[in-house]
Amino acid sequence: MHVAIGAVETSSIAQGAVVADAMVKTAEVELLELGTLSPGKFWVLIGGEVATVRASFRRGVEVAAETLLDSLLIPQLHEQVLPALRGTAGPWDHDALGVIETMTAASVIVAADQAAKAAAVVLRDLRLANGLGGKGVLYLTGAVSDVQAAVEAGRAEALRKGLLARSVVIPRLHAQMKTRMF
Repeated sequence: MHVAIGAVETSSIAQGAVVADAMVKTAEVELLELGTLSPGKFWVLIGGEVATVRASFRRGVEVAAETLLDSLLIPQLHEQVLPALRGTAGPWDHDALGVIETMTAASVIVAADQAAKAAAVVLRDLRLANGLGGKGVLYLTGAVSDVQAAVEAGRAEALRKGLLARSVVIPRLHAQMKTRMF
């Protein structure tokens, strides 16, 4: 498990490739994800120790320059975030569903980390941009009060940056929804 992650999201696919190369050349980090995101954006996600991720992240932001759309640096990543990004949450046994929808991939990962740190919830799924018009979406479950607290915490930074598309809490989600969503 990575202690820290950093990401850079650019408006240029070509410059995004340059950013990714610069990031992995700057410090010893693991390239967790990279590639195009719709519509016409590029995404680089790295992981590793805090100091090396921080150095690599700073270089990535610098190289992205005017193509930078969003970025994130999380020094102490919650353990549920990367599994949610891979869609590996366990069976559903909760009452409520929370959804946070953001305008960028980076902002939804920050939302996921903050939500998981705020309350006893399960991060069910974390989807980034492709097939979503460039948005990010987080699905989380738990007791109604925990889901409400997690959604509030998770949406705060995206709202502050003007990147929150919408957030909802659905208490007592219908059984058919539970079987079809995840």
